[in-house]
This record gives sequence, C-alpha cells and structure tokens, in this order.
Amino acid sequence: MQETTLHIRHLGQQDYESVWHAMQQYTDTRNGDSPDELWIVEHPPVFTQGQAGKSEHILNAGDIPVIQVDRGGQVTYHGPGQLVVYPLLDIKRSKLGVRQLVTHIEQSIIDMLAKYDIQAYAKADAPGVYVNERKIASLGLRIRKGCSFHGLALNVDMDLAPFRRINPCGYAGLEMVQCKELSGPQTVMEAGEQLTITFSQLLGYQHLVHHQGLAAS
Repeated sequence: MQETTLHIRHLGQQDYESVWHAMQQYTDTRNGDSPDELWIVEHPPVFTQGQAGKSEHILNAGDIPVIQVDRGGQVTYHGPGQLVVYPLLDIKRSKLGVRQLVTHIEQSIIDMLAKYDIQAYAKADAPGVYVNERKIASLGLRIRKGCSFHGLALNVDMDLAPFRRINPCGYAGLEMVQCKELSGPQTVMEAGEQLTITFSQLLGYQHLVHHQGLAAS
C-alpha cells in the first residue's frame, strides 16, 4: 500500500553525526505503520566517506573532519549553504525499487531546477545531478529492512572550495556548481521548499505534515 502522507522535518543546522545516528535509529525501530519522513538539514563543514570510499580520494582534508559512514558512494563534502535532504521511506511498502528511488530523487531535483529555467540532467553511470557537466547535487543512499536513509545534497549558496580538497564522488577534477550562480533558488530554505514540492509530487504523496526538529511533534 502506498503511504500518501509525508512528514517533513525541518532540522535547521545540525552536526552530521547526530543526524546520521538519528536516521539509523528511526530506520531500525520503524515498523509497517511508521510514516515516511523527509528530513531537511544543513551541516557544518564535514567530509563523509561512503562504504565504497577510497582514502586516496581525500586529497587534503585539512581542518575539516572526515567521517566514515554507511551509505553508498564515495567521498563528498557538506557545509553551510548546502541543502541536505534525507528521505526515510519504506520502499518495500510502496513497492519501489532502489534504482527507481534514485531516479525519482534525481528527477525531483531536475524538475525543481527546471522551474528556474536551469537545464539539469542525470547520468546513468554517475549518480547525482549535473548542469553543463558540472555537478550540482550528490546522492548516496542506504537501504535497510526495505527502508531508505541518507539521501541528497544540493549546492545552493556555499563555499565550494572544500570540494577541491577531494575527488568529489571519486572523480578527479570534477567541477561543482551551485544554484546561486545559475539564478536558481538563492537560499537553502527556498530550495528546500521547492524540492519538497517536486519530490512529493513525483512519489505520489498527497498530504504533507511539517515538523520542527527531530522530536515527535
């Protein structure tokens, strides 16, 4: 049965590890009646290294911490001015395949950017969203017990320099771009509002319930 209600949690800026562990806990303790949720957050500067991550892709971490995490993918950077969205969905309940979910997430970003006349696209061999061969959004998921966590990171209005300290997503020399440069959404809040709309429409959610913070409210 498709769950038609999506709970949106606005977390503001929170450190990466506490949100990561909260995602794990929600996924591990949820049952067939637990609601699907979308967590919207910004993180202080951090590099995260996925399960397939190779240390040689971290060129010069410097003063930015590196955290080994349980999502797919290689290394990426999170920092203020980047929209991070974590879909905590029961994909088994909604009969959604992992590849379908990845495609839907990418398409929701593409559809949102199209509202701003930005022509973005996905690549079959390199998850994420691109504009003129520059990457604007990264993607990394984990599926446990038929449920998803981790998610996407959309560059909005941030310092892109730390990306030059790594091979983003394992690709040497991959250039990054952000919404503000392309006359897209100018703030993380605006990007979050617009992406919530396209995401919920694509996945068929009819009711959105908004919450502030992690605690049940």
